[in-house]
Amino acid sequence: MAGWTADHIPDQHGRIAVVTGANSGLGLVTATELARHGSRVVLAVRDTAAGARAARRIGGDTEVRALDLASLASVRAFAGGLLADHQVVDLLVNNAGTVLLGPRRVSADGHELHLATNLLGHFALTGLLLGALAAAPAPRVVSLSSLTHRTAHLDFDDLMGERGYRGAAAYGRSKLATTVFGVELDRRLRAAGSPVVSTLAHPGLTRTNLTPRAWQHRGRLGRTIAWFGLLATQSVARGALPQLRAAADPDVQGGQFFGPAGLFETRGRVTEARLSREAADPTVGKRLWSAAETLTGVRYL
Repeated sequence: MAGWTADHIPDQHGRIAVVTGANSGLGLVTATELARHGSRVVLAVRDTAAGARAARRIGGDTEVRALDLASLASVRAFAGGLLADHQVVDLLVNNAGTVLLGPRRVSADGHELHLATNLLGHFALTGLLLGALAAAPAPRVVSLSSLTHRTAHLDFDDLMGERGYRGAAAYGRSKLATTVFGVELDRRLRAAGSPVVSTLAHPGLTRTNLTPRAWQHRGRLGRTIAWFGLLATQSVARGALPQLRAAADPDVQGGQFFGPAGLFETRGRVTEARLSREAADPTVGKRLWSAAETLTGVRYL
């Protein structure tokens, strides 16, 4: 569809959508548009005070729940609380992410922080909510990729990046892993005959708050680089369109991947995006799935 915009989102009344990282950036835009079209939106956020401010800004039918994707205990607590109140979940947008270009950091579970937040937390969350998703009439899971996945490589002997750690490379690996997850999830859902659809999206180069945060540790020079880079990016409202289409376009099929059409997929109208060879490799998908099951203790499909 040429020129797809948020106005193409069909009526969402009666649907429940969970959006991780919904208090700012791409997640805030996604939650706002889903609520604007009638969905009840669960803002799954680490900072509930920020989530409450976002909910007031969004208006509509929203609720705020605490979720720290870097803590598997938090993921389980969130899923348990959500399922106690909602037996059916129509949409899960795995939007939240972190990018840290400083020293290597680990999660509460001892996992490298990019991988923990961007992949493992979402892997566990999706698995824990899969039954509620499967009970919905047209359920969907959206995984948020990045252009950086195309230059990354997964070293299964060093998934935690303990050898020669570099923050930018770790971020790229985590987004490749997230992309592999979304593709492999589609394969497994199809094989199981599940009604749940797995789609993917990336925002191109977008002016979110992750970029300046990533460079804070480099002082004035880092901040200058970050804000200069922001000048070359598109707005958050434009950057959110690929994931909104992946989430809400009724014609989308499982495994489809959306991103911007222009300038090497960095900006512009929404179109189908290109997966790296590694992201599309079923062997890589199986290996990552097995590793994620072991690391999270969550097994499904």
